[in-house]
Amino acid sequence: MEVLKIKNLKKVYGSKFGGLKYTALEDINLEVETGEFIGIMGPSGSGKTTLLNLIATIDKPTSGSILLEGKDITSLREPQLSAFRREKLGFIFQDFNLLDNMTLKENIVLPLALAKVPYMVIEQRLKDITVKLGIQDILNKYPYEVSGGQKQRGAAARAIISKPSLILGDEPTGALDSKASKELLSALQGINENDNATILMVTHDAFAASYCKRVVFIKDGKLFNDIYKGDMTRKEFYSKLLKILSVIGGDIDDAI
Repeated sequence: MEVLKIKNLKKVYGSKFGGLKYTALEDINLEVETGEFIGIMGPSGSGKTTLLNLIATIDKPTSGSILLEGKDITSLREPQLSAFRREKLGFIFQDFNLLDNMTLKENIVLPLALAKVPYMVIEQRLKDITVKLGIQDILNKYPYEVSGGQKQRGAAARAIISKPSLILGDEPTGALDSKASKELLSALQGINENDNATILMVTHDAFAASYCKRVVFIKDGKLFNDIYKGDMTRKEFYSKLLKILSVIGGDIDDAI
């Protein structure tokens, strides 16, 4: 089943009064099936973050359409947009975005509490997702009392607990060390494979992208290439990603 369909997407930034205009994205066409784990890669300024912001409804395209489960989200207005974002999208940010005055448990269950989900359902979902992310023993701690990796797994739990149609990651390993990155990526990979969760992750890091099933490359605002992992080992996939990045000028990290 198709979760996301992007058609002829274009985004131009610039003044309405004749100032300089900059085309961030042009003629983007992309389809995402249920259960895919997709990485979006490209050099700095290539348009990958702009694409994520458009899918996340944080920004609006100049032209084209973005269909999530068949609904064109570019035509939504408030308050429908807020409801749609809350019900259909899960977000994992580089800087965690956890509330420091709330425990990890309170942060994670917040989306369900706001949606008035019954207490017993919340407790069961909390147990399920925190075991999968390995944070079930630190739920009563506050964000400032845990490591960066534990914060990010808490943020991931908050994004996933409402069972959104699409989970969006914006450089989710960007603030983590290699050990914490591996723990988060392994957990996301497991949730993708075992729960059929659909994940779209923007990253500059080929190591992080090697956990994906498919990686889409953007260069100069246009789709450059996409590559499926298929039967490759993660190390083989990582090597292939590095080769493509060397061609398009992306950042290259040497960790595997």
